This record gives sequence, C-alpha cells and structure tokens, in this order.
Amino acid sequence: MQVVTTQSGLGRIEDGVIALLDTAFPHVGAVLEQDGSLQGLASCTVRRRIPLDQATIAAPLGRPRAVWGVGLNYVSKAARTGRGVPEQPILYLAASSGVLAPGAQVVIPRAATEPDYEGEIAVVVGRRLYQASESEIWPAIAGITAANDMTARDVMRSTATPALAKSYPGFTPLGASIRTPDDLADRDAIRVRTRVNGELVQDDTSAGMIFAVTDLLSRLSWFAALEPGDVVLTGTPAGTGQDRDCFLADGDEVRVEVDGVLPLVNRVARPADASAHDHRLTEPVS
Repeated sequence: MQVVTTQSGLGRIEDGVIALLDTAFPHVGAVLEQDGSLQGLASCTVRRRIPLDQATIAAPLGRPRAVWGVGLNYVSKAARTGRGVPEQPILYLAASSGVLAPGAQVVIPRAATEPDYEGEIAVVVGRRLYQASESEIWPAIAGITAANDMTARDVMRSTATPALAKSYPGFTPLGASIRTPDDLADRDAIRVRTRVNGELVQDDTSAGMIFAVTDLLSRLSWFAALEPGDVVLTGTPAGTGQDRDCFLADGDEVRVEVDGVLPLVNRVARPADASAHDHRLTEPVS
C-alpha cells in the first residue's frame, strides 16, 4: 500500500490516482500515533478519486517528533571520502522544524555557502522500539519514503555539528508517499537515486549500506526509544555535491527517487528570489 497526505486529506495511490479516504486523521503521523500501523487505511472507504497531478501533496507525517540521521553509512560514500568504514554508526538528531513538503521551495540561508543534497531512504517507525533486536525491526516499521538530508558543508566544517548543518528550515524535504514494508519487492536492496537538474548523480541500493536498516535501528534503539512517527534517515551513497565539488545553486531542482514511492522533487532558491512562506512546512487541511 502506498499512502499520501494531501491538502484534501489522506489518500491511497491506486491505479495511478489518489483515492481520498474517509478518515479524520490529518496526516500519516497522526495515524501512527494512534494505531502504530498504516494497515487500517487499507480498509478505509474511498470518498472520491483525484488525479495525482491535481493534488497538493504535503509532508506525509506532518512534523515528526524526531528525525534521526546517520553519517557515512554507504560503502561507496566511505570509499569516495577515503575514510575507513566506521565501527559504530555516526548518529545525529536534526530539528524536525526542518521538514519540508514535496514540491516546496528550499530557501538557502545567506550564511550557507555550500548547500548540498543527500538523497536517502527514510524509514518511518510504526511501533515503539526500545532495546530491540534486529528481528523486531521490520515488523515495527510502518513504511519507507524518500528524503533529501540537506547539509550546509561550510557550517559542518566550522562547527563539526551535524545538527546545526542540517537543521535550517526546509533542509529536510520528505515524501512524497509512504510505502508499507509488505509491499516492497526487496527490502534488503531498496534503490535510491538522486538527480540534479535531470542529471543522475547518485545511484545505489540499501544493500550497499554499512549498517543495514535492521542493524542501524536496533543499535539506535539501545540508546533512545524510537516512537511511532519518528523518522530515521539511513545515510546517503556517493555522488553528493561534496564528492563532485559542485554545490547547489539558485534554481536547481533536486529529485530523489526511492523504490516503491513517489519521487521527491524540490527546487532551491536564495532568499532574495524566494517568497517568505515557501520554506514553511506545508500543513494538510482537515
């Protein structure tokens, strides 16, 4: 099942159109807080159907309570940087206020001179995970979606603090749809691709991760409880702007493609060229 949050309510994607559901939940995050799963949406009555191109799709989870990230989690990325493979995941928290809806504009702060993209597979927690074994992870995952874990590389260098380099408003585009794990063709080899202005710059699968999804979330859960609706960004493969020495510029379009979900597309703008409201989280209308 593939689910979206729109300004007209929650919907399932069926036969290339959005089936809007008869439910009072404003977004997927609210469903998970109450039910711990998206499976109840499979039996919801459809109130009407709209074409995908006529829907305004919002950030699927509203504003998550926690957004976790991991650095250097792909073999290809570690090889490109020339650094050794880490023995433990390099984990960080980013501000959830940075979450941005698909299609919205990313406004780059004037102080950030090296804005970079990081196409990633985002894992959405369904049931609470605390000190969980690897075998408990996938049954507790509500779904996956696409993410662009943007980073101000200059801020990262000057502060050595990922949370500061990644928490600007709009620096975590998320969406557009969420796919439930039971519907994945191969959850051990989920492909992620990134295109900048149409050029393919990243292409890998989760099989290339240093810490696989189950290993990563299990390790994290031994230090922090992962709650329903929390998001774990699972790392980015080689091909970032840092790797190519080519950072994002005004007007650039970044497209992140993850197997089984709608592509996540956002444009970048400098403040002088962007309207004041474009960086805000798009909230669905009940």
